[in-house]
Amino acid sequence: MELFIFARFHAREGCEGDLAAAFPGTVLPTSEEPGCLSIAAFRSTRDPRLFFIHSRFVDEAAFELHATLPHTRHFLEAVVKLIDHPLDVTRATMLGDGTGGPSEEQ
Repeated sequence: MELFIFARFHAREGCEGDLAAAFPGTVLPTSEEPGCLSIAAFRSTRDPRLFFIHSRFVDEAAFELHATLPHTRHFLEAVVKLIDHPLDVTRATMLGDGTGGPSEEQ
């Protein structure tokens, strides 16, 4: 079952530049992983210290493998020092048929 990942990163005061600079080092190699369907990094338009990663993986096993890879471990080791909260990563599946409603199968 396809897995969606939502990760939130709020930079410590003065660390937003370093945090922004950390994303390319994980987004590009992750996008090349066989189990990654898509990945993108985002910055809030209202809070310049708030960043997100949204990614899609073919399944839970692909994401579990992703979590063990060197670029992922390096990214996480770097960003935990730059954010002002515990790591915030949510694993999710899509509701129903993708429109938010029940699927045709139900």
